[in-house]
Amino acid sequence: MLKIYNSLSNQKEVFTPIEENKIRLYVCGMTVYDHCHLGHARVLVVFDVIVRYLRASGYDVNYVRNITDIDDKIIKRANKNGEHFKQLTERFIDAMHEDEQALGVQSPTHEPKATDNIEEIITMISTLIDKGYAYQGKSGDVYYDVSKFETYGKLSGHNSDDLRSGERVAVNEDKDDPLDFVLWKMAKPEEPFWESPWGQGRPGWHIECSAMSTKLLGNHFDIHGGGRDLQFPHHENEIAQSEACTGEHFANYWMHNGFIRIDEEKMSKSLNNFFTVRDVLKQFKAEEIRYFMLTSQYRSPLNYSTDQLEAAGASLDRFYKAMRGLKLAEAPHDTDYEKRFITAMDDDFNTPEALAVLFDLAHDINRAKQSNNNSEAEALGALLKKLAGQLGLLEGEIEDWFKGESSEGGLNNADIETLVQQRIEAKANKDWATADKIRDELKEQGITLEDKGTETSWRRD
Repeated sequence: MLKIYNSLSNQKEVFTPIEENKIRLYVCGMTVYDHCHLGHARVLVVFDVIVRYLRASGYDVNYVRNITDIDDKIIKRANKNGEHFKQLTERFIDAMHEDEQALGVQSPTHEPKATDNIEEIITMISTLIDKGYAYQGKSGDVYYDVSKFETYGKLSGHNSDDLRSGERVAVNEDKDDPLDFVLWKMAKPEEPFWESPWGQGRPGWHIECSAMSTKLLGNHFDIHGGGRDLQFPHHENEIAQSEACTGEHFANYWMHNGFIRIDEEKMSKSLNNFFTVRDVLKQFKAEEIRYFMLTSQYRSPLNYSTDQLEAAGASLDRFYKAMRGLKLAEAPHDTDYEKRFITAMDDDFNTPEALAVLFDLAHDINRAKQSNNNSEAEALGALLKKLAGQLGLLEGEIEDWFKGESSEGGLNNADIETLVQQRIEAKANKDWATADKIRDELKEQGITLEDKGTETSWRRD
């Protein structure tokens, strides 16, 4: 019985889909003006794991993850670079997809871009104006009237009066209320714009997601997700404008993943304390980064450190070692391991507990190997690969994990294979001095040999 922590009710709830065996899921994606950092990667990996598990559980998942390709930051960066904003966003969309693929993140069912949905955005704003929930200010900007939505604050727990009394930003005389938020911005000189009933301009950030989610998933869908930093005001504003527009409940379950932290602060570009995925990939394997993301339950904060990533590598090493040399059979069904794995994941996608099951499997595979029980080892190895695959782990070739790629100036795989073969021949000829010399030479190059009977395998340290 799957339970999900619902940010709307602040408690775990038994998940009941709107349509049997079907799930409609929307996740707020990237604003594409720079490379993805590890905080972005956590959103990508967390919801990739959730979708993988839901599909493995038999659900037909319609997964929508949007791209914000027009906003103030994008315009500012494009102007600074002296390039068209579309050129900037397409470049970083391509870069984001490269990072996704490296991390083993599967493509969503739909990946809409804000600029491809301007017509839908304008229609939604027009409906809000007609229903009395929005108005045009003196500047021409169109605002949502928060005072007209009685349950504003129900997701974040914020009280409108408290928010007003705590308002610290400069008074905007164009708005009727400090809490009102922009739906349509009039274009300034040298800014991109679209024609609208209110003049040349562009959409506000919040309305983009409401238009794209309802277009692709309907007015009322199952799950809405994103980073915890989006809970207020972004997701709160999505609820207000969507429900006012459609007259229907927006999303049944709200899921928010925790931050990645550095020195007890949230990793973010605004604080300039971030590491891009590309930077970290220069030092660590992509699968190590992915594993690191799963060592903490998705709602909890996750502290970044090289020690954590090195520990992730050691854990994966243990799994791959357990499977190495096995001819993987068909995975057995209804085992205690699988039941424990399902129990962990059904408990609000508790990946640390799921990983603990994989460790027990690896231990028992090694025990079966030592007892020369190959059939049991191969069956358990297949189960390890199957369950890990639901987390997006252990999907590569086993030998690729150990052999990898040579560092600059190091031995390539073909050179190593040649030396290993020469050592095997030297041992067959009882030329122990040559065999030891080759082993030592390889060791100096960071290559460890592992002899088992007449066979020798190798790995990069």
